[in-house]
Amino acid sequence: MPYAQPLWRSIRDDLRGKIRAGVHPPGSKLPAVRLLAEQYDTSHVTVRRALDTMIESGELIGRQGVGIFVAEQSTDGR
Repeated sequence: MPYAQPLWRSIRDDLRGKIRAGVHPPGSKLPAVRLLAEQYDTSHVTVRRALDTMIESGELIGRQGVGIFVAEQSTDGR
């Protein structure tokens, strides 16, 4: 029996889809972690893990005290 995907990966994949669909275009600021946690009905730690993986891959840019933004051009070709 296959294991369920961790929630943070589902959130990451959903955010990637929204970026591709233009819901969050390049350069746009994402909602606050607290709001995303409410939207996905999970903890801020889970959302933060999804965002951190996207920051590490260059899909998002985090600016301390300002917010998290969609990178102008994805570095992983997605």
